[in-house]
Amino acid sequence: MEQVVIVGGAIMGSFAAWSLRQQGFAGGITVVEKDSSYRFCSTALSAASIRTQFGTPVNIHMSLYGVDFFRKIKAHFGDAADIGYKENGYLILGGPETIAARQAGVAMQRVEGADIDALMPDALAQRFPQMQFDDVGIGTFGQTGEGWFDAWSLLSLVRRAARDAGVRYIEAEATGLNASGAQVTGVRLASGDVLPCDWCVNAAGAASARLVSGLGIALPVSPRKRTVFSFRAPVSPQGFPMLFDSSGIWIRPEGAGFIGGIQPPADQDPDATGDFEPHHHLMQDPYWPLLANRIPAMENLRLERAWAGHYEVNALDHNGILGPHDSLRNLIFTTGFSGHGVMHAPAAGRAVAEWITGGAFKTLDVTALGWNRIRDNQPMPETVVY
Repeated sequence: MEQVVIVGGAIMGSFAAWSLRQQGFAGGITVVEKDSSYRFCSTALSAASIRTQFGTPVNIHMSLYGVDFFRKIKAHFGDAADIGYKENGYLILGGPETIAARQAGVAMQRVEGADIDALMPDALAQRFPQMQFDDVGIGTFGQTGEGWFDAWSLLSLVRRAARDAGVRYIEAEATGLNASGAQVTGVRLASGDVLPCDWCVNAAGAASARLVSGLGIALPVSPRKRTVFSFRAPVSPQGFPMLFDSSGIWIRPEGAGFIGGIQPPADQDPDATGDFEPHHHLMQDPYWPLLANRIPAMENLRLERAWAGHYEVNALDHNGILGPHDSLRNLIFTTGFSGHGVMHAPAAGRAVAEWITGGAFKTLDVTALGWNRIRDNQPMPETVVY
Protein backbone atom coordinates (compact mmCIF):
# COMPACT_ATOMS: atom_id res chain seq x y z
CA MET A 1 0.00 0.00 0.00
CA GLU A 2 1.44 3.36 -1.06
CA GLN A 3 2.28 5.83 1.67
CA VAL A 4 2.04 9.63 1.34
CA VAL A 5 3.68 11.78 4.00
CA ILE A 6 2.68 15.44 4.01
CA VAL A 7 4.90 17.80 5.99
CA GLY A 8 2.74 20.65 7.28
CA GLY A 9 -0.78 20.25 8.59
CA ALA A 10 -2.17 23.72 8.03
CA ILE A 11 -4.29 24.81 5.08
CA MET A 12 -2.02 23.58 2.25
CA GLY A 13 -1.21 20.22 3.78
CA SER A 14 -4.77 19.55 4.93
CA PHE A 15 -6.27 20.38 1.53
CA ALA A 16 -3.71 18.10 -0.13
CA ALA A 17 -4.60 15.27 2.26
CA TRP A 18 -8.37 15.69 1.91
CA SER A 19 -8.13 16.07 -1.87
CA LEU A 20 -6.17 12.83 -2.14
CA ARG A 21 -9.08 10.98 -0.62
CA GLN A 22 -11.49 12.87 -2.87
CA GLN A 23 -9.47 11.68 -5.85
CA GLY A 24 -9.71 8.08 -4.71
CA PHE A 25 -6.27 7.56 -3.15
CA ALA A 26 -6.67 4.49 -0.91
CA GLY A 27 -3.17 4.28 0.54
CA GLY A 28 -1.88 5.63 3.82
CA ILE A 29 -1.72 9.39 4.33
CA THR A 30 0.21 10.84 7.27
CA VAL A 31 0.29 14.57 7.96
CA VAL A 32 3.17 15.79 10.12
CA GLU A 33 2.39 18.99 12.02
CA LYS A 34 4.79 20.33 14.63
CA ASP A 35 2.13 22.26 16.57
CA SER A 36 -1.36 20.83 16.73
CA SER A 37 -2.61 24.03 18.40
CA TYR A 38 -1.77 25.93 15.17
CA ARG A 39 -1.03 28.94 17.36
CA PHE A 40 1.63 30.36 15.07
CA CYS A 41 0.65 28.89 11.72
CA SER A 42 0.29 31.31 8.82
CA THR A 43 -3.25 30.10 8.12
CA ALA A 44 -4.61 31.01 11.54
CA LEU A 45 -2.88 34.41 11.56
CA SER A 46 -3.73 35.47 8.01
CA ALA A 47 -6.18 38.12 6.81
CA ALA A 48 -8.09 35.30 5.05
CA SER A 49 -9.16 37.04 1.86
CA ILE A 50 -9.64 35.99 -1.75
CA ARG A 51 -9.21 38.03 -4.91
CA THR A 52 -9.10 37.49 -8.63
CA GLN A 53 -7.06 40.62 -9.35
CA PHE A 54 -3.66 39.14 -10.18
CA GLY A 55 -1.10 39.76 -12.87
CA THR A 56 -0.55 36.05 -13.49
CA PRO A 57 -3.36 34.11 -15.23
CA VAL A 58 -2.79 30.89 -13.30
CA ASN A 59 -3.42 32.77 -10.04
CA ILE A 60 -6.71 34.11 -11.39
CA HIS A 61 -7.87 30.60 -12.22
CA MET A 62 -6.82 29.25 -8.83
CA SER A 63 -8.82 32.05 -7.20
CA LEU A 64 -11.87 31.35 -9.36
CA TYR A 65 -11.65 27.72 -8.30
CA GLY A 66 -11.48 28.85 -4.67
CA VAL A 67 -14.46 31.20 -5.08
CA ASP A 68 -16.57 28.38 -6.44
CA PHE A 69 -15.38 26.12 -3.62
CA PHE A 70 -16.26 28.66 -0.92
CA ARG A 71 -19.68 29.35 -2.41
CA LYS A 72 -20.39 25.62 -2.25
CA ILE A 73 -18.79 25.00 1.14
CA LYS A 74 -21.83 23.11 2.45
CA ALA A 75 -21.74 20.74 -0.50
CA HIS A 76 -18.17 19.84 0.40
CA PHE A 77 -18.35 19.67 4.18
CA GLY A 78 -22.01 19.36 5.14
CA ASP A 79 -24.98 21.58 5.92
CA ALA A 80 -23.41 22.90 9.14
CA ALA A 81 -20.28 24.14 7.34
CA ASP A 82 -19.81 27.91 7.57
CA ILE A 83 -16.68 29.95 6.92
CA GLY A 84 -18.36 33.37 7.05
CA TYR A 85 -17.61 34.00 3.39
CA LYS A 86 -18.46 37.56 2.27
CA GLU A 87 -18.05 38.90 -1.26
CA ASN A 88 -17.58 42.64 -0.77
CA GLY A 89 -14.87 42.97 -3.41
CA TYR A 90 -11.31 44.24 -3.51
CA LEU A 91 -10.73 47.91 -4.34
CA ILE A 92 -7.17 48.42 -5.60
CA LEU A 93 -6.14 52.04 -6.13
CA GLY A 94 -3.42 53.42 -8.37
CA GLY A 95 -2.01 56.81 -9.27
CA PRO A 96 -2.56 58.59 -12.60
CA GLU A 97 0.67 57.10 -13.95
CA THR A 98 -0.77 53.57 -13.60
CA ILE A 99 -3.96 54.03 -15.64
CA ALA A 100 -2.83 52.38 -18.88
CA ALA A 101 -1.17 49.44 -17.16
CA ARG A 102 -4.11 48.90 -14.83
CA GLN A 103 -6.62 49.02 -17.67
CA ALA A 104 -4.56 46.42 -19.53
CA GLY A 105 -4.50 44.32 -16.37
CA VAL A 106 -8.28 44.48 -16.04
CA ALA A 107 -8.69 43.50 -19.69
CA MET A 108 -6.51 40.43 -19.12
CA GLN A 109 -8.35 39.52 -15.91
CA ARG A 110 -11.70 39.73 -17.67
CA VAL A 111 -10.48 37.49 -20.48
CA GLU A 112 -9.46 34.94 -17.83
CA GLY A 113 -12.94 35.03 -16.30
CA ALA A 114 -12.65 37.56 -13.47
CA ASP A 115 -15.46 40.06 -12.88
CA ILE A 116 -13.40 43.23 -12.50
CA ASP A 117 -14.42 46.82 -13.19
CA ALA A 118 -12.13 49.80 -13.78
CA LEU A 119 -13.35 53.02 -12.13
CA MET A 120 -12.15 56.57 -12.67
CA PRO A 121 -12.01 59.03 -9.72
CA ASP A 122 -15.54 60.44 -10.19
CA ALA A 123 -17.04 56.97 -10.24
CA LEU A 124 -14.95 55.98 -7.23
CA ALA A 125 -16.16 58.97 -5.23
CA GLN A 126 -19.76 58.16 -6.05
CA ARG A 127 -19.42 54.52 -5.07
CA PHE A 128 -17.21 54.98 -2.00
CA PRO A 129 -18.15 58.39 -0.52
CA GLN A 130 -16.27 57.78 2.74
CA MET A 131 -12.96 57.91 0.84
CA GLN A 132 -11.13 60.74 -0.90
CA PHE A 133 -9.46 60.17 -4.27
CA ASP A 134 -7.55 63.40 -5.04
CA ASP A 135 -4.33 61.53 -5.83
CA VAL A 136 -5.94 58.53 -7.52
CA GLY A 137 -5.97 57.90 -11.26
CA ILE A 138 -7.84 54.61 -11.30
CA GLY A 139 -9.40 52.03 -9.03
CA THR A 140 -10.12 48.44 -9.97
CA PHE A 141 -12.91 46.62 -8.19
CA GLY A 142 -13.99 43.00 -8.03
CA GLN A 143 -17.75 43.15 -8.48
CA THR A 144 -18.11 39.45 -7.68
CA GLY A 145 -15.73 36.68 -6.69
CA GLU A 146 -13.68 38.68 -4.19
CA GLY A 147 -14.00 38.97 -0.44
CA TRP A 148 -12.95 37.29 2.79
CA PHE A 149 -13.73 34.44 5.14
CA ASP A 150 -12.71 32.80 8.41
CA ALA A 151 -9.51 30.88 7.75
CA TRP A 152 -9.63 29.01 11.06
CA SER A 153 -13.11 27.70 10.26
CA LEU A 154 -11.94 26.59 6.82
CA LEU A 155 -8.90 24.81 8.27
CA SER A 156 -11.02 23.12 10.93
CA LEU A 157 -13.48 21.86 8.32
CA VAL A 158 -10.95 20.41 5.92
CA ARG A 159 -8.81 18.94 8.68
CA ARG A 160 -11.82 17.23 10.25
CA ALA A 161 -12.95 15.91 6.86
CA ALA A 162 -9.47 14.56 6.15
CA ARG A 163 -9.35 12.75 9.49
CA ASP A 164 -12.83 11.36 8.94
CA ALA A 165 -11.50 9.97 5.64
CA GLY A 166 -8.71 8.10 7.40
CA VAL A 167 -5.88 10.64 7.20
CA ARG A 168 -3.51 10.33 10.16
CA TYR A 169 -2.23 13.53 11.79
CA ILE A 170 0.79 13.31 14.08
CA GLU A 171 2.31 16.08 16.17
CA ALA A 172 6.02 16.00 15.40
CA GLU A 173 8.73 18.17 13.91
CA ALA A 174 10.12 17.13 10.54
CA THR A 175 13.85 17.92 10.39
CA GLY A 176 14.75 16.68 6.93
CA LEU A 177 14.27 14.13 4.18
CA ASN A 178 16.09 10.92 3.27
CA ALA A 179 16.61 10.15 -0.39
CA SER A 180 18.05 7.35 -2.48
CA GLY A 181 18.57 7.69 -6.20
CA ALA A 182 15.62 9.56 -7.68
CA GLN A 183 13.33 9.00 -4.71
CA VAL A 184 12.60 10.53 -1.34
CA THR A 185 12.47 7.49 0.92
CA GLY A 186 11.53 8.97 4.26
CA VAL A 187 10.83 11.99 6.44
CA ARG A 188 13.12 12.40 9.43
CA LEU A 189 11.58 13.54 12.71
CA ALA A 190 13.19 15.36 15.62
CA SER A 191 12.52 12.25 17.73
CA GLY A 192 14.93 10.29 15.54
CA ASP A 193 12.15 8.33 13.88
CA VAL A 194 11.84 8.14 10.10
CA LEU A 195 8.49 7.94 8.31
CA PRO A 196 8.93 5.91 5.11
CA CYS A 197 7.08 7.26 2.10
CA ASP A 198 6.30 6.62 -1.53
CA TRP A 199 5.33 10.27 -1.93
CA CYS A 200 6.45 13.29 0.09
CA VAL A 201 4.52 16.56 -0.04
CA ASN A 202 6.35 19.67 1.17
CA ALA A 203 3.58 21.84 2.61
CA ALA A 204 5.77 23.21 5.39
CA GLY A 205 5.07 26.85 4.54
CA ALA A 206 7.67 29.27 5.79
CA ALA A 207 9.81 26.33 6.95
CA SER A 208 9.73 24.50 3.61
CA ALA A 209 13.23 25.56 2.51
CA ARG A 210 14.83 24.14 5.66
CA LEU A 211 13.06 20.83 5.11
CA VAL A 212 14.80 20.20 1.76
CA SER A 213 18.09 22.03 2.25
CA GLY A 214 19.85 18.82 3.30
CA LEU A 215 19.15 17.41 -0.16
CA GLY A 216 20.95 20.32 -1.80
CA ILE A 217 17.67 21.90 -2.92
CA ALA A 218 17.76 25.69 -2.72
CA LEU A 219 14.15 26.71 -2.24
CA PRO A 220 13.88 30.54 -2.24
CA VAL A 221 11.19 30.55 0.46
CA SER A 222 11.54 32.18 3.87
CA PRO A 223 9.26 33.68 6.53
CA ARG A 224 8.52 37.39 6.47
CA LYS A 225 6.59 38.95 9.35
CA ARG A 226 3.32 40.73 8.59
CA THR A 227 1.46 42.64 11.28
CA VAL A 228 -2.33 42.92 11.39
CA PHE A 229 -4.00 45.71 13.38
CA SER A 230 -7.55 45.34 14.65
CA PHE A 231 -9.43 48.57 15.38
CA ARG A 232 -12.74 50.39 15.58
CA ALA A 233 -13.55 53.62 13.75
CA PRO A 234 -16.61 55.83 13.13
CA VAL A 235 -17.08 54.28 9.69
CA SER A 236 -19.69 51.67 8.86
CA PRO A 237 -18.19 48.36 7.75
CA GLN A 238 -21.40 47.61 5.85
CA GLY A 239 -20.55 47.27 2.17
CA PHE A 240 -16.93 48.33 2.77
CA PRO A 241 -14.47 46.57 0.42
CA MET A 242 -11.05 45.12 1.00
CA LEU A 243 -8.98 48.21 0.13
CA PHE A 244 -5.47 47.95 -1.30
CA ASP A 245 -4.30 51.54 -1.32
CA SER A 246 -1.69 53.04 -3.62
CA SER A 247 0.25 54.01 -0.49
CA GLY A 248 0.77 50.35 0.44
CA ILE A 249 -1.79 50.09 3.25
CA TRP A 250 -4.70 47.65 3.30
CA ILE A 251 -7.92 47.56 5.31
CA ARG A 252 -11.07 45.46 5.38
CA PRO A 253 -14.06 44.98 7.71
CA GLU A 254 -13.86 42.39 10.47
CA GLY A 255 -17.00 41.99 12.55
CA ALA A 256 -18.09 45.40 13.81
CA GLY A 257 -14.64 46.90 13.17
CA PHE A 258 -11.72 46.64 10.78
CA ILE A 259 -8.36 45.00 10.32
CA GLY A 260 -5.49 46.36 8.29
CA GLY A 261 -1.76 46.61 7.88
CA ILE A 262 1.24 47.61 5.81
CA GLN A 263 4.44 45.83 4.89
CA PRO A 264 7.61 47.07 6.58
CA PRO A 265 10.26 48.66 4.34
CA ALA A 266 12.30 46.10 2.42
CA ASP A 267 15.44 46.88 4.42
CA GLN A 268 13.51 46.18 7.65
CA ASP A 269 11.98 42.89 6.50
CA PRO A 270 14.44 40.13 7.44
CA ASP A 271 13.92 36.40 7.78
CA ALA A 272 11.46 36.23 10.68
CA THR A 273 12.03 32.65 11.85
CA GLY A 274 10.66 32.39 15.37
CA ASP A 275 9.67 36.07 15.53
CA PHE A 276 5.97 36.79 16.03
CA GLU A 277 6.21 40.14 17.84
CA PRO A 278 3.98 42.64 15.99
CA HIS A 279 5.49 45.71 14.37
CA HIS A 280 3.57 47.99 16.72
CA HIS A 281 5.41 51.10 15.53
CA LEU A 282 3.95 50.77 12.03
CA MET A 283 0.53 51.81 13.33
CA GLN A 284 1.64 55.31 14.35
CA ASP A 285 3.89 55.76 11.34
CA PRO A 286 3.10 55.22 8.55
CA TYR A 287 -0.18 53.25 8.71
CA TRP A 288 -2.54 55.59 10.61
CA PRO A 289 -1.63 58.82 8.74
CA LEU A 290 -1.96 57.11 5.37
CA LEU A 291 -5.27 55.58 6.37
CA ALA A 292 -6.68 58.91 7.58
CA ASN A 293 -5.53 60.56 4.35
CA ARG A 294 -7.59 58.10 2.32
CA ILE A 295 -10.53 57.83 4.75
CA PRO A 296 -10.71 61.03 6.85
CA ALA A 297 -13.05 59.57 9.47
CA MET A 298 -10.37 56.99 10.28
CA GLU A 299 -8.45 59.78 12.02
CA ASN A 300 -10.52 58.78 15.06
CA LEU A 301 -9.79 55.08 15.19
CA ARG A 302 -9.29 53.04 18.37
CA LEU A 303 -6.71 50.26 18.22
CA GLU A 304 -7.91 47.10 19.96
CA ARG A 305 -5.13 44.60 19.33
CA ALA A 306 -2.39 43.56 16.94
CA TRP A 307 -0.82 40.28 15.91
CA ALA A 308 1.86 39.10 13.52
CA GLY A 309 1.96 36.10 11.24
CA HIS A 310 4.39 34.89 8.60
CA TYR A 311 4.19 35.11 4.84
CA GLU A 312 6.01 32.23 3.15
CA VAL A 313 7.66 34.53 0.64
CA ASN A 314 9.06 33.13 -2.58
CA ALA A 315 11.83 35.66 -3.18
CA LEU A 316 12.21 34.69 -6.83
CA ASP A 317 8.84 35.97 -8.05
CA HIS A 318 6.18 36.00 -5.28
CA ASN A 319 4.38 33.07 -6.88
CA GLY A 320 3.65 29.65 -5.45
CA ILE A 321 5.79 26.59 -6.13
CA LEU A 322 3.46 23.74 -7.01
CA GLY A 323 4.18 20.31 -8.40
CA PRO A 324 7.01 17.75 -8.54
CA HIS A 325 10.75 18.22 -8.25
CA ASP A 326 12.57 17.49 -11.51
CA SER A 327 14.82 14.66 -10.33
CA LEU A 328 13.16 13.56 -7.08
CA ARG A 329 9.86 12.92 -8.81
CA ASN A 330 8.02 11.76 -5.70
CA LEU A 331 8.78 15.07 -3.92
CA ILE A 332 5.84 17.41 -4.45
CA PHE A 333 5.93 21.11 -3.57
CA THR A 334 2.96 23.18 -2.45
CA THR A 335 4.60 26.19 -0.88
CA GLY A 336 5.89 29.75 -1.39
CA PHE A 337 2.54 31.37 -2.12
CA SER A 338 3.68 34.71 -0.67
CA GLY A 339 0.50 35.72 1.10
CA HIS A 340 -2.10 34.20 -1.19
CA GLY A 341 -1.85 30.60 -0.01
CA VAL A 342 -5.08 30.47 1.97
CA MET A 343 -7.17 31.56 -0.99
CA HIS A 344 -5.39 29.13 -3.32
CA ALA A 345 -5.32 26.13 -0.99
CA PRO A 346 -8.39 24.37 -2.49
CA ALA A 347 -6.93 24.53 -5.99
CA ALA A 348 -3.41 23.66 -4.84
CA GLY A 349 -4.66 20.66 -2.87
CA ARG A 350 -6.59 19.42 -5.87
CA ALA A 351 -3.51 19.81 -8.08
CA VAL A 352 -1.29 17.85 -5.66
CA ALA A 353 -3.86 15.07 -5.45
CA GLU A 354 -4.29 14.86 -9.23
CA TRP A 355 -0.54 14.63 -9.75
CA ILE A 356 -0.09 11.85 -7.18
CA THR A 357 -3.10 9.83 -8.35
CA GLY A 358 -2.81 10.40 -12.09
CA GLY A 359 0.52 12.02 -12.96
CA ALA A 360 -1.08 15.11 -14.48
CA PHE A 361 -2.94 18.31 -13.60
CA LYS A 362 -6.48 17.83 -14.84
CA THR A 363 -8.78 20.45 -13.30
CA LEU A 364 -6.38 23.38 -13.67
CA ASP A 365 -3.10 23.48 -15.55
CA VAL A 366 -0.73 24.82 -12.89
CA THR A 367 2.44 23.82 -14.74
CA ALA A 368 3.54 27.47 -14.81
CA LEU A 369 4.04 27.31 -11.03
CA GLY A 370 6.34 24.31 -11.26
CA TRP A 371 9.82 23.72 -9.85
CA ASN A 372 11.64 24.12 -13.17
CA ARG A 373 11.42 27.91 -13.12
CA ILE A 374 13.04 27.87 -9.67
CA ARG A 375 15.78 25.51 -10.88
CA ASP A 376 16.46 27.63 -13.94
CA ASN A 377 16.16 30.99 -12.13
CA GLN A 378 13.43 32.05 -14.57
CA PRO A 379 10.97 34.15 -12.53
CA MET A 380 7.32 34.54 -13.45
CA PRO A 381 6.68 37.67 -11.40
CA GLU A 382 3.34 38.29 -9.74
CA THR A 383 2.76 42.03 -10.03
CA VAL A 384 -0.23 42.42 -7.67
CA VAL A 385 1.45 41.79 -4.32
CA TYR A 386 0.47 43.06 -0.87
